Amino acid sequence: MIRYLFNKMLLGFQRQYKYDVTYMQEILDTDLSAYLRFMGFQTMSAHAGDLPVDVLFAARLRAIIWDDCGPCTQLLVNMALEAGANPDIINATINRDMEQMPDDIKLVVAFTDYVLAHDPAADDLRQRIVANWGKQGLIALGFGISTCRVYPALKYTMGYGKACSRIQVNETSLTPNRQPPLAFGGTHA
Repeated sequence: MIRYLFNKMLLGFQRQYKYDVTYMQEILDTDLSAYLRFMGFQTMSAHAGDLPVDVLFAARLRAIIWDDCGPCTQLLVNMALEAGANPDIINATINRDMEQMPDDIKLVVAFTDYVLAHDPAADDLRQRIVANWGKQGLIALGFGISTCRVYPALKYTMGYGKACSRIQVNETSLTPNRQPPLAFGGTHA
């Protein structure tokens, strides 16, 4: 009975976001205990703290693009739009078009890319992140960056990874820019 209820929730999620939930259904069908742990992980993944929606989704988008350029990225774009994120900022974040970003988004995009590359330049930017949003904001960004990477890794592990595809942001079709930054605010890349 519990599997039936969870599957019904997954099918609702699939309808809402037009996202293939087959890998989650396989986890549910194969190992209920593993699925319950996966559901527990969702609470960490959903943590936003008090971050502005555009800031939060800029970090999440850069993180998901690092490991995926297809359905997971599209899902996150759809969630960002649903949460009220600015489509122009989403476009700039996906393209990593720093010229089209407000300063706070530039900071988060560069920080996220440096964190993912394990680049020491993240250390300098971390201080600015804390100055803007406090340590709670830093933690929320950390959760957003780290948890977004789990979904593509899990999908690829289970054989559900997809080839790259174009991402739709309203009427705009984009190819994610997966290249690390060359420089940000006088720091190296």
